[in-house]
Amino acid sequence: MKKIRLVLVGNGMAGVKTIEEILKISKEKFEITIIGEEPHPNYNRILLSKVLQGDTTVEDITINDWSWYEENGIRLITNEKVEHICNADQTVTTNAGTVIPYDELILATGSKPFILPIPGVDKEGVTTFRDIKDTDEMLKVSKTYKKAAVIGGGLLGLEAARGLLNLGMQVTVIHLGKSLMDRQLDNTAAQLLKEELEKQGMRFLLETNTTEILGGERVERLRFSDGEELECDLVVMAVGIRPNVELAQSTELWVNRGIIVSDYLETSIPHIYAVGECVEHNHITYGLVAPLFEQAKILAKKICNVETTPYEGSVTFTQLKVSGVEVFSAGEFIEGDDKKALKVLDEQDGIYKKLVFRNNQLVGAVLFGDSQEGNRLFSLIKKQADISDTAKVSILQPIGGDSDENLVASMEADELVCGCNGVSKGAIVQAIHEQGCTTVDQIKGCTSAGRSCGGCKSMVSDLLELTLGDSFDASAQKETMCSCTTLSRDEVVEAIREKGLMHTREVMNVLNWKTSDGCSKCRPALNYYLGMVYPTEYEDENESRYVNERLHANIQKDGSFGVVPRMYGGVTSPDQLRKIADVAEKYNAKLLKVTGGQRIDIFGIEKEDLPKVWEELDMPSGYAYGKTLRTVKTCVGESFCRFGTQDSISLGIALEKRLERVGTPHKFKMGVSACPRNCAESGIKDFGIVGVDGAWEMYVGGNGGTHLRSADLLGKVSTAEEVIEYASAYFQYYRETGIYMERTSKWLERIGFENIKVVIEDPKQRRELNERLNVALTVHDEPWKKIINSPKLRNELFEKVEVH
Repeated sequence: MKKIRLVLVGNGMAGVKTIEEILKISKEKFEITIIGEEPHPNYNRILLSKVLQGDTTVEDITINDWSWYEENGIRLITNEKVEHICNADQTVTTNAGTVIPYDELILATGSKPFILPIPGVDKEGVTTFRDIKDTDEMLKVSKTYKKAAVIGGGLLGLEAARGLLNLGMQVTVIHLGKSLMDRQLDNTAAQLLKEELEKQGMRFLLETNTTEILGGERVERLRFSDGEELECDLVVMAVGIRPNVELAQSTELWVNRGIIVSDYLETSIPHIYAVGECVEHNHITYGLVAPLFEQAKILAKKICNVETTPYEGSVTFTQLKVSGVEVFSAGEFIEGDDKKALKVLDEQDGIYKKLVFRNNQLVGAVLFGDSQEGNRLFSLIKKQADISDTAKVSILQPIGGDSDENLVASMEADELVCGCNGVSKGAIVQAIHEQGCTTVDQIKGCTSAGRSCGGCKSMVSDLLELTLGDSFDASAQKETMCSCTTLSRDEVVEAIREKGLMHTREVMNVLNWKTSDGCSKCRPALNYYLGMVYPTEYEDENESRYVNERLHANIQKDGSFGVVPRMYGGVTSPDQLRKIADVAEKYNAKLLKVTGGQRIDIFGIEKEDLPKVWEELDMPSGYAYGKTLRTVKTCVGESFCRFGTQDSISLGIALEKRLERVGTPHKFKMGVSACPRNCAESGIKDFGIVGVDGAWEMYVGGNGGTHLRSADLLGKVSTAEEVIEYASAYFQYYRETGIYMERTSKWLERIGFENIKVVIEDPKQRRELNERLNVALTVHDEPWKKIINSPKLRNELFEKVEVH
């Protein structure tokens, strides 16, 4: 039977979701072509803010990689834009002249960011926040410039602002309205949100109207309607979106704000459908993912001639994706007229909950500070449930339950767990029973729960535990290493040990990697795991390392390098300082900078001069580029400080000499303070030590970076030798169980502080960890000397390496 030629214009979330639903119903019925303007496969656009905030990567937000299109026989055309639809011939034509015939056509052209019509918007440094290209631009700009202005205090603007803060920029949000997220939050929640974001470092200019962007070729300032100006190097426009109806307008389709569609997503021309942000249904357009997926399911059934209910519009909800801030809003959130509100405000803990009722129905909700009830409330709103028999205040807790009860246990089968994809508790339980799902990843694959914003993953895990009972395996709730494999870190390491795999390509071949060469995420990880498992046998693959590690220096924005020699414990000498000064002058260093780790960074060294600089310094590498021990910061201690109770310098030097050079999943920093005044900042180190009268306190899991975390007290010991023993065991345990690129702060929370403490406090396990570390330490040469003494390495690294 001849297949129906189905063409999808737009490779975004709504359109491809429709294709996924069609494939579920009838995989053999259609010959499918997808045309996308971007060079990427289908990715999760709403998680771009997570990429900008540094919480994930572009690879991780890819929904369907290239192989998915191939496996489903889909022709994917990228980097081309459909410019013409010929209704008579039933063809579409792209800007590259490609003509594609269709029997059925779906338009999923999405939306376009709104650009303020003010002078200066065409200057360099003005961008929107809509796609990977915009995200890449902001990441690039943040490496050179420091002052960012985000115009728009809505959901997208705040997520962009948080990401720019994480990138080290000073961020000011300019908003025309009186309060933030004024389309989703009332004044109380908006004020709490503003106060929380100000604590994070964000600045706000509310009720401020931007009238002009000033500067030369590049943006330099913003001017407002009151005449005030703001200096900035980057302007992010986040003032809203508009349906992309350009193509539809060039045809004879009915278009208002969006492409007008029926209850079955039909346009005004037969055999042409539209779905997603580009459509207008009953005078409403949508910009959130949940309505688009609801439309996709109905359209898929319509095209497959399967009976379906009509699309009757969507109740929407919003959840802000900013670290450390819980905000949820759904439905009609402003009281008045026939709507009454129930409000709870806990100023001490910063928690605000508001329910809005119309007669006996819950029609809206706002949650700040604690949003775990969001999905349940959203479900009640969607169902238009009659709550006549329920005390309204009890709705703030699960009906019939208490605050300590497992939330998913109290949910009805038809209540939503994943609001983005419309997946109910019942659907997940059914997948567990009928399809044998036992992990969050499997549930995601079977039901799509957790596939979009990911905010429901913990509920899915709870539901798995509740349903499977004793069969539930918490350790099996895995995250795969990358999209090249379906295996987790633990499964890969176990296979390396069991099968005796000794090379990255061997691992990929034996474990059925989806790609022949892996990716930038799995290659360095495999190189680390192999080295960790076989410390004396594995030959490190330099080509699998990032450029800084390959060249043993930190590349700078101008292509030159920063060189940081080791200064154990932050202690130096006149001789070392003379050498550094001589080298800096001879090789025209552009800057000498004392680092936060108590060393000196020599900036502006050309790549070809690196071996000569190392040779003339005659000091060991400080590994300022490495995933290993970076520094052990110390205070001057009892020898000089009148408050010092311990010899912090000697202990710091001993630790640094003990642990230097051997690889770890991520960088590892230490600090030794001689007294509780904590001048070496031991409370925010991976392993921090604080001297007290007659003892040392040991702290673990601290982090002073973008995700600030205070260290936990591991314990107290009497001698410096005991500190070294405990620190070495902790270091090795992190080496053996950490996920590559996982800092100890996250590792500790993933493994569990108490679990780690049990291992480190056990004398036998502590001794064994130290013994395995001793083996690993035997094979690490000083890298600068190794290169200086090897003409072959000098040639390979400094004649052939392409810096990118």
